[in-house]
Amino acid sequence: MSIGETGSSTGTSSTSRRLGAAVLGLLHSHVELFGIELQEQKSRTVSLLLFAGLALVFALLLLVGLSALVMILVWDTYRLTGIISLCVFYTLAAGFCGVRLKAAIFDESTPFHATLEELANDRERLLP
Repeated sequence: MSIGETGSSTGTSSTSRRLGAAVLGLLHSHVELFGIELQEQKSRTVSLLLFAGLALVFALLLLVGLSALVMILVWDTYRLTGIISLCVFYTLAAGFCGVRLKAAIFDESTPFHATLEELANDRERLLP
């Protein structure tokens, strides 16, 4: 009888050890996936900030140059109209950019979509 009990306890111990190893393996893969996604998100953010800053500088230089060109072209005949038109254009452009910025800030997309999806898949597989 003690042999049967020893086999049963060894089987239970082996099963719990395999279950623990499987859970640890799943946890390890999810932590690794989270780390990879965090690195990708970080590099994407730095890249976006760099190019956004450069685009802003070059757009500002272009805007100053075009404004000077328009003012030089209309200075003799439509001085006040040219200044007012440029101010209205800049106001409309600033409003449009503000609305787009607000929409981008309140965007509901999740940055770690793949990790959350894998966790949901694992929960569906583990639960009956």
